[in-house]
Amino acid sequence: MSKIKVLIVDDSALVRKVLTEILSSDPDIEVVGSAVDPLAAREKIKKLNPDVLTLDVEMPKMDGITFLANIMRLRPMPVVMISSLTEKGADITFQALEIGAVDFVSKPKIDVAHGMEDYAEEIIQKIKIASVARVRSNDVKVANVSDSQVPERLSADAVLAKSGSKKHFSSTEKIIAIGASTGGTEAIKDVLMGFPADTPGVVITQHIPAQFSGPFAKRMNGCCAMQVVEASDGEQILPGHVYIAPGSHHLMVVRSGARYLCKLSDGPPVNRHKPSVDVLFRSVAQNVGANAVAAILTGMGNDGAAGLKEIQETGAPTIAQDEQTSVVWGMPGEAVKLGAADAILPLNRVAAAILKLV
Repeated sequence: MSKIKVLIVDDSALVRKVLTEILSSDPDIEVVGSAVDPLAAREKIKKLNPDVLTLDVEMPKMDGITFLANIMRLRPMPVVMISSLTEKGADITFQALEIGAVDFVSKPKIDVAHGMEDYAEEIIQKIKIASVARVRSNDVKVANVSDSQVPERLSADAVLAKSGSKKHFSSTEKIIAIGASTGGTEAIKDVLMGFPADTPGVVITQHIPAQFSGPFAKRMNGCCAMQVVEASDGEQILPGHVYIAPGSHHLMVVRSGARYLCKLSDGPPVNRHKPSVDVLFRSVAQNVGANAVAAILTGMGNDGAAGLKEIQETGAPTIAQDEQTSVVWGMPGEAVKLGAADAILPLNRVAAAILKLV
């Protein structure tokens, strides 16, 4: 098997050095070169023919967004953005994902070297996922990725014990639960834009860094009819509102009488993720039951598959995004393998299906 050829584009010599060391530590990856700006990168892409490009967001001579748009128009290829953990960095990153970047890696504001080394495993996995992308202009799709590439860690048991009893629910209020990872920011946007303002309350877990979940919620609020917020502990879940898990905490749904509330947990990562989709889905299975509708969208790994099965077992309808429209058919693919999805739908049909079910 040939190595994955990576070209690093970043104006910081330190970031180029750290990324090169991290990626070169994996036997399946070869860093074939680096460039300090998009103009130099353009020539190296022609010469080195890399499989994956890492691209800094803010650079001299040409910004990363303009260069990315040119790449996707002239020579579509898998791109992983290197984003600074700032509000401006987050906004530009979401623009990059809209244009066609596969994913992004967070670049800490201070102590870059040690900060990025802490996420070495994540960086390597994101490059590997990007390397199997089937890229078409402004339309990135990724082949099915074996979950064996992502080592599994704790299950949802580490945060929320599995309930052995079947609960009976007197409330008729509906809750929509959605989980996603790689490619999920755009998939979630597509689904939310299909919901009218009076849609039942929506709870979402998207794998995202803590500094990006707030800007992501704000961005979704600006393009959707519903009110979108980053979830806070104890907040009541109301119709017409969307609650997105903070990137630093698990989001759960609990009951208080006839009301549903958001509950945040600072427990350990589940399936390597915090927030975890399995934690959200298990809480929905236990506390909402058959009054829920759940959907699992594009994402790497298997987080959420077992939780979707638990929701299905309460009698609630469940949906998985199909392989053709998923950026990564890891999470929805694993759910389908478990028989956890009542329906397997292309992304453009998910919102309408959910509305019909609620």
